[in-house]
Amino acid sequence: MTDTDPKVVLHRSLQSVRDALVWKLDGLSEYDVRRPLTPTGTNLLGLIKHLAMVEYGYFGQTFGRPAAEPLPWWEDDAEPNADMWAEAGESRAAVLALYERARAHADATIEALPLDAVGRVAWWEEGRQQTTLHAILVHVIAENNRHAGHADVVRELIDGSAGLRAGRSNLAPGDDSWWQDYRERVERAAREAAGMTP
Repeated sequence: MTDTDPKVVLHRSLQSVRDALVWKLDGLSEYDVRRPLTPTGTNLLGLIKHLAMVEYGYFGQTFGRPAAEPLPWWEDDAEPNADMWAEAGESRAAVLALYERARAHADATIEALPLDAVGRVAWWEEGRQQTTLHAILVHVIAENNRHAGHADVVRELIDGSAGLRAGRSNLAPGDDSWWQDYRERVERAAREAAGMTP
């Protein structure tokens, strides 16, 4: 396989967003990786835990390759959103290790199967459940990127850190003063568009 092989390209894209998500936790306290910063409870460690379940589900169950470990967050009697946050007794290290195992499990499926391998997503609506590895790769990359956007916003709310990944911010260049001025200009434009007084 080469860099132009579609499976290699898709897998590399998935690896990149996975790494960026884990990087968003770097340097934060136990409280900060867990604290909910939206009305629906979005938090960084919960996003990682949820994405571990996504990887195990879509690349495991879908292709008849279930996880070798119990996943209590998926049981019928599990609390709603049980995979979206970490209880006090669930350490950051344990959640990150779960994510690493889920990634390895998914990677083994991706490497073992061709893109046209057929799977079945039991939790999708009837008539849409049959799919392929290609479609699942695209779906999971999209889901990871959506959650990476959540992580970007949550991390910025915690300590102002922003950017794509370590060593590459992908943000406009500017110091704190420039960003403050920029934000004020955006606020003025919003108020003006809404007919509000400055």
